[in-house]
Amino acid sequence: MSGHRQNIKRSILALVIIIAGLAVAFLLTTARPAATSYNQPQEAFIAELYDLIQEKYWDTADDARLTDLFQRALEKTFETQISLQTNDKAGLISALPEILGEAPDEATLKKLALAADITLTNLEPFGRSRLFSQKQQQELSDRVRNVDPQIDLFSEIGVPKEASEEEIATAYNQKIAELQAEPATEATEQKLALLSRAFETLGDETSRKQYTETGAEATVVGKYLAPEVFYLKIKQFSPETFNEFIRVANASAEDGSGDAIIIDLRGNIGGAVDTLPYFLGPFIGNNQYAYDFFHQGEYTPYKTKVGWLESLVPFKKVAILIDSQSQSSAEIMAATLKKYNVGTLIGTTTRGWGTIEQVFPLEHQISPTETYSAFLVHSLTLRNDNQPIEGRGVDPTIDINNPAWTKELAVYFGESPINREIEKLLN
Repeated sequence: MSGHRQNIKRSILALVIIIAGLAVAFLLTTARPAATSYNQPQEAFIAELYDLIQEKYWDTADDARLTDLFQRALEKTFETQISLQTNDKAGLISALPEILGEAPDEATLKKLALAADITLTNLEPFGRSRLFSQKQQQELSDRVRNVDPQIDLFSEIGVPKEASEEEIATAYNQKIAELQAEPATEATEQKLALLSRAFETLGDETSRKQYTETGAEATVVGKYLAPEVFYLKIKQFSPETFNEFIRVANASAEDGSGDAIIIDLRGNIGGAVDTLPYFLGPFIGNNQYAYDFFHQGEYTPYKTKVGWLESLVPFKKVAILIDSQSQSSAEIMAATLKKYNVGTLIGTTTRGWGTIEQVFPLEHQISPTETYSAFLVHSLTLRNDNQPIEGRGVDPTIDINNPAWTKELAVYFGESPINREIEKLLN
C-alpha cells in the first residue's frame, strides 16, 4: 500500500506541474500562420480564420460550405449583396476590398468582426463557436478556473480576510439563522445559496488559502451524510479540481469508515477536460481506455494517467447523481463510469452538450485596438455506447422520472443507508 500511496503522490505532483500547461492548452492553442501575403491586415485576418476553421473545426468544412457562411455573414452585417468570383478562399478574399474600402474606419472594422463572429456562430452546433475579444477570453478563463470577480465571499459572510476558521463559522451560522427567520422568497433562497457557496470555500482552510491567493472557489465538497455514506460534490472541472478531489477523498478515510459513496455531478458545467484522464484513473485504474474524441472523421482514444486511489477502495456501493444540467466533461465522466460499471447513475438524462471547444489565438488582427481569437468546437465527445453525447446526453440507470425509482435503489444497493440519503438529496 505504501508504494501505491507514493505512486498517487507522484501523480499528484506531476499534475500540479502539468496542469498549468493544461489550463493554457484548454484555452490557448497556437494557430498556424498564413503563408500568403495580403494587401490589408483584414484580408489576412479572414484568410487565417478560414484556414483555421478548415483545419481545427470538428467537422469537415469544404470551400462551398465555408464561403457560403462567410458570404451570408458579410451580406448581413454590411447590408449589401456580394458576388464571389470563385467559391473558395481566394474568391472570398478578393471580394473584401470593395466591401471595406482602402482605409476602413473603426465602424467598418467592427462590422467585419461581427461578420466573423456570425460565421463562427453558424457552425454546428449553432452558437458554440465564437469570435472572442480579449474581455471574452478573460471571462472564459475565469469560468474555467471558477473565479467570479463580481463576488467577494468574505463580504458575503461578513468577515475580514484575516478571520479565523472559528470566526467564519460563527458569522456564517448567524447569517444563516437570520435568513431562515425571514419569509421564504426567491430572493431569500438566492441569499442562502450564495452564503452556502461562500462557506464551502471559506470554511475549509486549504480552500480558503487558494481563494485568497487566486480568487478560485472550491469545486469539490465532501462530507459524511451518515456514518456509512460519504457525499462528494463536484461542481465543475477546473485546473485545481483534481487536487481538491484527492484531498477531499483522502480526508474521507480519516473522518469515517463508510462503504458507500454518492458522487454528485448535478449542475456540473464541465470545464477543463484535460484533467479527466487523471480524474478517472482512481475509479478504473491506470492506463485504461476511458473515452474517445471525434474530429473530422477520426477517433482519438484517451487513457487514464493515474491508478487506483486507496481512500476510495472501501466504497463498494457507488451512486452517481446526474441531471439535465450536467454537461460537457461531467457527461464524459458519467459515461465512462457507466461503461466500467463503477457505479449506478441516478437522476435524469444529462444536457447533451457533447463538444470540446478550444481558443485559438489569431496572428493577424483586424485593427491594433483589439486582439481577437477564435473559440472553436474542435471535437465531439462520445457516450459509453459510442454514440455522440451531443444532442443525446447520458441516460441514468435509475431514472427518477419513473414513479417507482426509489424501489429500484434496493435492487442495486440492497437495504443500505445510501438509499435513504439518495432519496433525501433527490426529493
